[in-house]
Amino acid sequence: MPNVKVFNMQGAEVGQIDLADEVFAVDVHVSAMHTMVRAILNAKRQGTQSAKTRTEVRGGGRKIYRQKGTGNARHHGRRAPQFTHGGVVFAPKPRSYRINVPKAIRRLAMKSALTCKVNDSEIVVLDKIELQEAKTKFVAQMLKALGSEKKALIVTKDPEAMVVRAANNIPGVKVAHVGCLNVVDILNCDKFIIAQDAVKQVEEVYAQ
Repeated sequence: MPNVKVFNMQGAEVGQIDLADEVFAVDVHVSAMHTMVRAILNAKRQGTQSAKTRTEVRGGGRKIYRQKGTGNARHHGRRAPQFTHGGVVFAPKPRSYRINVPKAIRRLAMKSALTCKVNDSEIVVLDKIELQEAKTKFVAQMLKALGSEKKALIVTKDPEAMVVRAANNIPGVKVAHVGCLNVVDILNCDKFIIAQDAVKQVEEVYAQ
C-alpha cells in the first residue's frame, strides 16, 4: 500500500496518507493508456476537412478532344485528377474520428496513469485546497512552495470556480475535479496535485 506525505498549501508536511492498492499500485498497462490517449485526442478533432472529387468539380462536361487520331492519351473531361483544377482522388470528406473504448479499458488506463504518478514520485497530496480570493498570486505561491515549477494538474473533489480563475493565468497549470479527470491530463503533467478529499473520491470510484 503506497504511503505518501500530506502537505498544506504552504508546503509544510502535515501528515501521511495510505493510498489504495487497487487504484494507485496496479500493474501499469501501457497499451490501455495508449488506447485511451488516442481516443481522447481523436475526440477533439473536428473532422471538417473536405475536398471535391472529379464528379463535384464544376465544369468538364465536354470531351476535350476526339478519341482517336490525335496521338494523345484518351481523356474525357478537363476535371480529371491529372489536370490542373481537376478533382481530388479519394478526396477527404467530413467524418468523425471518435473510437469506442470499453469501460474496463478506460478504468485500467486511469488506474495505470495514477500508478505511474505514484511510481515516479510526481503526486502531491494536499490536506485541502481553499482560496479566500480568486487571485493568481495565491496559486503561484502554493506551486512554488510545493516545488512545482513546470506543468501541474490541480485536482479538487468538486468544481472550484475560484481555483480555476486563479490558475487560468499561469502557463502549464490546469485545474480539474474528479468528475472530469482524464488520462491525457494526468500523463501530461509534471506534478499531480490532489486534495485529500479528492483522493478518497477517486478511490471510491475506481477501487471497485
